[in-house]
Amino acid sequence: MERRVFLQDTAATAVALALPGRALKAEPDLTPVFAQIEKRHDEAVQRLQEWIRQPSIAAENRGVDEGCELTMRMLREAGFSAVTKVPTEGQPGIFATLDAGAPRTLGLYFMYDVKQADPAEWTSPPWAAALVDKPGLGKIVVGRGAVNQKGPEAAFFATLHAIRGAGRKPPVNFVLVAEGEEEIGSPHFPQIVRRPEVLAALRRSMGIFMPAAAQGLDGQVTITLGAKGVIECELVSSGERWGRGPRQDIHSSNKARVDSPAWHLVQALATLVSPDGNDPAIDGFAAKARPLSPDEKAMIAAAARRLDETAAKQLLGVQHWVRDVSWTEALELLMSRPTVNIEGLVGGYTGPGGKTILPHKAVAKLDLRLVPDMTAAEALAALKAHLAKRGFGDIEVNMTGGYDPTSTAADALLIRVQQAVYRRAGSEPILLPRNAGSWPGYVFTGDPLRLPAGHFGLGHGSGAHAPDEYYLIESTNPKVQGFDGAVRSYVEYLYEVASTR
Repeated sequence: MERRVFLQDTAATAVALALPGRALKAEPDLTPVFAQIEKRHDEAVQRLQEWIRQPSIAAENRGVDEGCELTMRMLREAGFSAVTKVPTEGQPGIFATLDAGAPRTLGLYFMYDVKQADPAEWTSPPWAAALVDKPGLGKIVVGRGAVNQKGPEAAFFATLHAIRGAGRKPPVNFVLVAEGEEEIGSPHFPQIVRRPEVLAALRRSMGIFMPAAAQGLDGQVTITLGAKGVIECELVSSGERWGRGPRQDIHSSNKARVDSPAWHLVQALATLVSPDGNDPAIDGFAAKARPLSPDEKAMIAAAARRLDETAAKQLLGVQHWVRDVSWTEALELLMSRPTVNIEGLVGGYTGPGGKTILPHKAVAKLDLRLVPDMTAAEALAALKAHLAKRGFGDIEVNMTGGYDPTSTAADALLIRVQQAVYRRAGSEPILLPRNAGSWPGYVFTGDPLRLPAGHFGLGHGSGAHAPDEYYLIESTNPKVQGFDGAVRSYVEYLYEVASTR
């Protein structure tokens, strides 16, 4: 049933709509396009499975060239006439265009890399792209990258195949940039976007769109007006660099007379946050952090009334928010607080049993989340200066990736289009100031482009960066769209982009 039931009666697509801000003209009859979506369902799902089965892990330098070539092939098959591999100092990017002869051009951001996966933690192999039944939800595809981001991106490919299969051209032109390093902090993405030919093409677009699976299990959709920035870095404490402690691992009995680089690192880490670990304490780190405006606070308060706190805690596996704050305050912190987080902490022996050594080296992997008007460059400089001031200047700070926060105005055409499509689908979207996660949208919203950017897409998935990541293919939940419903939402979106003024 799900594949035949969309968000509105398809007969309505042939009549004029008087939506606020929408041009007063007859709606195009999208019935033939919707028929193509259903007809091409199996091949579209198989395309997604093929994509998932190709590992493309920048952090391990595994399968990235192959993943890039596969993505380029899929772009060409979807109708992009100019598809170019863009070399960088890291993994390659992609620049592609599709000229439909339309008055309006839409920018697209894709990523083709995925996070690492430990097969031992998965109930279905992460590269098998198996179709399995999930009780209470329907048929899902399980695999690394299923929802982040190959599932939504494959659904967008299916949109273009369906439009062409119906004998039509897309209602907008496309300029696409893709990268293979998003999961390691996009260290070389600016080298792709800031090429003269790419900037020139993007300047012709009305904004940047990234496919997403925006529906929760209750069917609600959320629109975020931006995202936090991020710094990913390693702090390395070593006896050699410190000039104290051993230059190689030694017997732990020597701790009575030899300094420990591991304890040196722990002491340095303790200075970065408040005693409970919740507030950044880096000198000057948050000096430019912009407080929430009254409008943003009102937006969050409205969202808190609609979002389920109990469900959020269950999803995260937690029982308390920091300092037992209220649900509304927890959301405010999520939107507005810069953070200093330890991703991993490694030093010495970590295998079975014990091994009585004094390690010569210890490493902490950190991520620092940034809010407007902070910048990655200033935050990194603050971190280094803070450590040096406190006697930890010997600790190496190696930034592996990161970028500035991103923001888009609530009244931007791109956001109004999203709201219109979601509302016509019967869902009043929840609006939030920003995503607490990060994506490199700053290259679009910042200088020199200053374009609006946002995510859109019905459908559902979960488990990004975790075992058993999945994307919903055929839904048994009437509130949530499966793959075909996600594709149809993109069709609606593109035609709304073309006609909204």
